[in-house]
Amino acid sequence: MLLLRRVFFLLSSPSPRAPLAEPLLLRRPPKTLAPTARQLVAMAAPAPSAGGAGTMSRDAFRAAVTNTLERRLFFVPSFKIYGGVAGLYDYGPPGCAVKANVLAFWRQHFVLEEGMLEVDCPCVTPEVVLKASGHVDKFTDLMVKDEKTGNCYRADHLLKDFCKDKLEKDHTLSQKMLEEYNRVLAILDDLSAEQLGAKIKEYGIVAPDTKNPLSDPYPFNLMFQTSIGPSGLSPGYMRPETAQGIFVNFKDLYYYNGNKLPFAAAQIGQAFRNEISPRQGLLRVREFTLAEIEHFVDPEDKSHPKFGDVSDLEFLMFPREDQMAGRSATRLKLRNAVSEGTVNNETLGYFIGRVYLFLTQLGIDKDRLRFRQHLPNEMAHYAADCWDAEIECSYGWIECVGIADRSAFDLRAHSDKSGEKLEAHEKFSEPREVEKLVITPSKKELGLAFKGNQKMVLESLEAMTETEALDMKAVLESKGEVEFKVCTLGKDVTIKKNMVSINIEKKKEHQRKFTPSVIEPSFGIGRIIYCLFEHCFYQRPGKTEDEQLNIFRFPPLVAPIKCTVFPLVKLEKFEVVAKKISKALTAAGISHIIDMTGNTIGKRYARTDEIGVPLAITVDNTTSVTVRDRDSKDQIRVEVDEVASVVKEVTDGQSTWADIMWRYPAHTTSAADEEEAEP
Repeated sequence: MLLLRRVFFLLSSPSPRAPLAEPLLLRRPPKTLAPTARQLVAMAAPAPSAGGAGTMSRDAFRAAVTNTLERRLFFVPSFKIYGGVAGLYDYGPPGCAVKANVLAFWRQHFVLEEGMLEVDCPCVTPEVVLKASGHVDKFTDLMVKDEKTGNCYRADHLLKDFCKDKLEKDHTLSQKMLEEYNRVLAILDDLSAEQLGAKIKEYGIVAPDTKNPLSDPYPFNLMFQTSIGPSGLSPGYMRPETAQGIFVNFKDLYYYNGNKLPFAAAQIGQAFRNEISPRQGLLRVREFTLAEIEHFVDPEDKSHPKFGDVSDLEFLMFPREDQMAGRSATRLKLRNAVSEGTVNNETLGYFIGRVYLFLTQLGIDKDRLRFRQHLPNEMAHYAADCWDAEIECSYGWIECVGIADRSAFDLRAHSDKSGEKLEAHEKFSEPREVEKLVITPSKKELGLAFKGNQKMVLESLEAMTETEALDMKAVLESKGEVEFKVCTLGKDVTIKKNMVSINIEKKKEHQRKFTPSVIEPSFGIGRIIYCLFEHCFYQRPGKTEDEQLNIFRFPPLVAPIKCTVFPLVKLEKFEVVAKKISKALTAAGISHIIDMTGNTIGKRYARTDEIGVPLAITVDNTTSVTVRDRDSKDQIRVEVDEVASVVKEVTDGQSTWADIMWRYPAHTTSAADEEEAEP
């Protein structure tokens, strides 16, 4: 009878990681499945939801998530007893554990599996470094001020909030205005300061707190400035990103790697940005954790030997053409996106695929993840292609990872500023006669003509492709001058024949020296974690009709605590067994807690479900115990000496819960065991 009952219960629960030899029919469905992200539409939009979450608006869902996170100390506002500081948050014990697990998986997925070189560089950065990178001059957001109070706001945020509010709440909008507001949202990041200011005036947008008029948008540098040493003569900044520490160490890293390309360096660390108006909790803060990769590659060969491993992945992509046309993201196969030129090259495509796998394995819903290509005005003039991994949450689509082909700009910039050649070389087996394009701008003539803008014009001339340079040479020889677009200036300038020399020279070379290109995936860890919190949150009914229990269905990979140990009742013999199991779990490296309080088992289950603990061990016997799954609430009986290995098998991902249920007898719970109440 037991076998027949087990076959019946195991009928339709597919196990994606089950052994192939195991028949699919012998699967046991959980009694109460956690709702899927598609069912919980309320996570991202005002719509009905399933799984006991009821009908929730976006704001109500966010409030439920945030309340649970702060009450259970995942994170709280920093310096709370002094009123807090906008944009600064403290992670509590479960939040620290989730963050540590995310970073450990990041290291496993990227640093270890890709053979990357990890570095750790200072947060305080000398001004000269950030001057070379462009951050001192250009790391800005457009800000507007309340003309009466002086309060500051990000201009694009005000326009975005206005358009979204109109689309969501104004049901009298004409079709023309619906299309207008949607178009503005689609191209928001492509608007200049003048265009932003014009839209703010056109729509009559005012300061949200006082309704006072606003100033025209102007740039505000986001870096925190400091001085290094007591004299105050050595200016510096708190780093706005971790990447520059890798670039300035390129020469040593290249040597460490045996003078071979390609190779990648990685860094995890704190970054600092003096946000104009921090909001949206962990999504926009002033101090945050970045995990960044700089993959150095030959600019003439951006193929990737492992691209085939990810080329068949298919997911939501949002090319710039679709954005400009007001279309939605569509599912594209990565192989096609690269072969058709939508994604610039294989190495960039490979990292897009790896980022997709990383996020979905963490627990991000693949249906609420898309890769959006940067619009023309978002891209630096030197960048070959840029994509953002955006995750949908209750705040909308949030940029969480940037994946950019930054060309050779960074290494060239630091080479020019420091005088240190940051180059790679390729040795030839036989000398080669090569034709080399030589672009030699005249600093003197450019300085006389463009004064303070000389450097930007010079950099743009040096960054020309061979085709662009030869076209310019032809026009200069025939007309003596040519109009040339300098992206960093945002306008055309007139280049005369005496300002630049462009020649093709023949010479024999024994090796080729070049500045490597850089493919940069940059991960905002706090943003990823917050989106993960929302994607994993759901509610199910409690013991009363109006009661809703909060659950985080974290995958074991990122769960802050892997299991709990509960003596069923306060008896010394059960406590002895609980301590024995705890010792075995510790030896196996499994994070866990023991709850020996006198609360009912239902309340203890609810309390640990609320922080996302996947498994609960109930000690109700001295020789065997029950192990309960968080989402299905199914239980099995396991011998005391085996329980640590069973938990490790599930939490390490070696087996699924369905696999384990096939091997161990089910435990039938009583009504008292199943009773749950708010913790």
